[in-house]
Amino acid sequence: MNTITEYELQTIQIEQSGPHVLVVTLNRPEVSNAFNTLMGRELLNIWSALFREPSQCRAIILTGSGERAFCGGADLKERNGMSDAEWRAQHALFEQMIRAMMDCPVPIIGAVNGAAYAGGLEIALNADFLYAVPSAKFAFSEVTIGIMPGASGTQHLPRAIGVRRAKEVILSGRPFDAIQAEAWGLVNKLCEPETLLQYAINIAEKISTNAPIAVRQARKSVDAAASLDLKNGYDFEISCYQSVVNTKDRIEGVSAFNEKRLPSFKGE
Repeated sequence: MNTITEYELQTIQIEQSGPHVLVVTLNRPEVSNAFNTLMGRELLNIWSALFREPSQCRAIILTGSGERAFCGGADLKERNGMSDAEWRAQHALFEQMIRAMMDCPVPIIGAVNGAAYAGGLEIALNADFLYAVPSAKFAFSEVTIGIMPGASGTQHLPRAIGVRRAKEVILSGRPFDAIQAEAWGLVNKLCEPETLLQYAINIAEKISTNAPIAVRQARKSVDAAASLDLKNGYDFEISCYQSVVNTKDRIEGVSAFNEKRLPSFKGE
């Protein structure tokens, strides 16, 4: 079976950065990296492949090509003139892609290199956390063209910035800037354009040196915190904790600590 770095892709670029980190770039800069049907299918294939075989990498950086945009949302030129049935069929593909991204067991870091509008912001929100350039702009502009967010935006944004602020952003359709995004907790850190990708790579490489199974289980437990009360959340945490006790990585980590050396985790 081919690894995702061997896929023949037209709208996505995948590059290896070190032994365990992949940089996935949305690569349609001529249209602000807007996603069309083909990009939706290619992203679906990437996330699905990593669900089937997460050992292909230990961390992913998702970014956009060029300096203008991370992703401008769905390609409205492709959508122009679609029948209701065609629109729904395309959106079903996008729904599958978003669900596959949600299910991807590998940590995803968003490096927002420019505008993230509409579906582009929804893709960004499905990353585990975000870094952005100071000039980045964000918006849920769907209501201004007669639709609404349909790729998890109304679910992710309130969890990230609170219900009242999310309603203002989504119902007004007004853009907000990177400084606001950082202040609201949507973006973890602002980086200059020339340092953004390298900063994200540095964090991804640090994640990749940790025990992969432990990282995946800890990530799963944190994600569950948004939908569980404290007691049930703690029960879920313990179930995740117990799943790492019988791993070879746990034995290696403790041995390395006591032998005062760096651990060599295998994801086993």
